Parts: sequence; C-alpha cells; structure tokens
Amino acid sequence: MITALIFTAHLIFMAVIFTKKWQDESLSSAFINIALIIVLFAVGWSISTSVVKIFIDEKGFGIQFDSDAIALTLLAVGEYFFYKFYYGDEKKGELKSDGKEN
Repeated sequence: MITALIFTAHLIFMAVIFTKKWQDESLSSAFINIALIIVLFAVGWSISTSVVKIFIDEKGFGIQFDSDAIALTLLAVGEYFFYKFYYGDEKKGELKSDGKEN
C-alpha cells in the first residue's frame, strides 16, 4: 500500500509539473521536466534500493513496509528536498517595480 501511495504521489506531481511548465514556458519544456523526473526516479530508486539492502533484509519491517517500500520512502524524502529546491519559488529575490525585494 505504501508503494502504491508513493507511485500515485509521483504521478500527481508529474501532472502538476507538466501543467505548470506547459502554461508558464512551453510544451517542450514540460516534456523535458517529465523526462527529468522519470530519470531521477529510476536512478534514485536503484541507488536507494542498493543502500537499503546493505542495512535491512528483504523482509523489512513487515508486510506493508518491506525493503522496496523502505527504499521508495527514502527516495521520496530525498526527492522532496531536491524538488523543493529545484522547483521552488522562482520569483524569490527578484525586485518589484518599486525597488523592494519579494
């Protein structure tokens, strides 16, 4: 169930980013951002699985929280901070027309 929630959260996140980039920039930018998310997810999942298998056996902590769910949770936490930095408020630090910072 945890795995399904993480995959669903990624699909919703991809839809939001695709729509935002398509409206703000262009369709090609939206597809490039989706490709970035997919590549980072695939590579991050394999790396987090390798790290988790060093410390935790395949059974994990129970039926719902096995080693794959732990790896996906670790990946989701890492991705949260990365995407918060990458897709953060892009207008932060820009000056308004009156000369004051946002």
